[in-house]
Amino acid sequence: MSSTAIFDKLSKILIPIAGKLNNNRYLKVLRDAFMLAFPLTIFGSIMVVLTNLPFLENLLSEGSLDTFRTALGVAPQTTMNIISLFIVFGIGYYLSKSYEVEGVFGGVVALVSFLILTPFVFQPEGREAVQNVIPIDRLGAKGMFLGMIVGFLAAEIYRFFVQKGITIKMPAGVPPAVSRSFSALIPAMITLSVFLVINIIVTQVLKTNMHDVIYHLVQTPLVGLGSGIIPTLIAIFFVQLLWFFGLHGQIIINSVMDPIWNTLSVENLNTYTATGEVPHIISKQFIEIYTVGMGGSGMTLAVVVAMLLFMKSKQLKQVGRLGIGPGIFNVNEPIIFGLPVVMNPLIIVPWILAPMAVTLVTYFAMTSGLVPPPTGVNVPWTVPIFINGMMATNSLAGGLLQLVNFAIVFLFWFPFLKFIDRMNLQKEQENGSSK
Repeated sequence: MSSTAIFDKLSKILIPIAGKLNNNRYLKVLRDAFMLAFPLTIFGSIMVVLTNLPFLENLLSEGSLDTFRTALGVAPQTTMNIISLFIVFGIGYYLSKSYEVEGVFGGVVALVSFLILTPFVFQPEGREAVQNVIPIDRLGAKGMFLGMIVGFLAAEIYRFFVQKGITIKMPAGVPPAVSRSFSALIPAMITLSVFLVINIIVTQVLKTNMHDVIYHLVQTPLVGLGSGIIPTLIAIFFVQLLWFFGLHGQIIINSVMDPIWNTLSVENLNTYTATGEVPHIISKQFIEIYTVGMGGSGMTLAVVVAMLLFMKSKQLKQVGRLGIGPGIFNVNEPIIFGLPVVMNPLIIVPWILAPMAVTLVTYFAMTSGLVPPPTGVNVPWTVPIFINGMMATNSLAGGLLQLVNFAIVFLFWFPFLKFIDRMNLQKEQENGSSK
């Protein structure tokens, strides 16, 4: 069977699946909800970076350093440490809007539904329980999966009753804000009552809470699976394969994996700020900084440099010139569509294998202790290579590892680029001689 026939068969299988995932209502809502929280977590992350700069101990006295960290410490506490609140609201808001229902009320109802299931009690180990407080971990990584489940269920219940017309309709002269509030009243009361009944059953009959139930039954197994290197390699393989067929691999695969990777990131950050240790190697930052953060999908900054410095054909030189500026800031559409990557059998081997090889090298460098894993700090995806590696790991070693990975990608791609370069040169010479 020819390579063209293989690609045709693969495309017939993958493109419909990828299209359904990309257009799935719930995955799109989940992606939008995480993007709603993105600017807030970036702010919190910057403050974490500032309070953990490695040279602060030499510049400030112990008392001044404690004061500095206390002053800025409120930023991550009010952003990243309560990220589940933003995610729940975002899910309720965007899912309601997708049904053309008032989004703000859908978001608020989802948020309150989540809080109804949240225990307002803190139980310190070996001490008496403190009532009427919410442990912050319930609003962060530990409550992430319950928040997502509640967000979707609450918004679905709410919009169902709104769309069925089970609302209070006010006269035409009533101000719109008042009318919308009354319209939301009955659907909101029904939705919140459902979750109140669930909470009564779980707390009074089962003598536990929904946070612990979901955490032990759903979140812990999924996070344990997603933190492994094999599932991560599989995810990266499909990201690259989907891009090869012209589909946005990050959006499609990350929609499925982001809840797991983001949960791992929040757990990393919480542990790092408390103890200085990082419990998980695989996380959202591991994926972003050591794959996308090296020139975009496929880590093509090394490809751009190879084309500029070592290729001779006009086509590759021109693509390299077009790609170098955006590539520094991790935008690589000029390479994907200019080389091209899409449906180009000549580069499918390095396109798929180089990111997987780099992921393995990165993973083992971190498991061996040579390089610290990402701390959970959110680094904007446009920050250039080396700088983003240092910011993500709070270590020079994080940036140096990216340079090693850059060289690995370069070596994978070089022979394939040389082959394409010779083909292009031959065509250019033939076209020149025929004129």
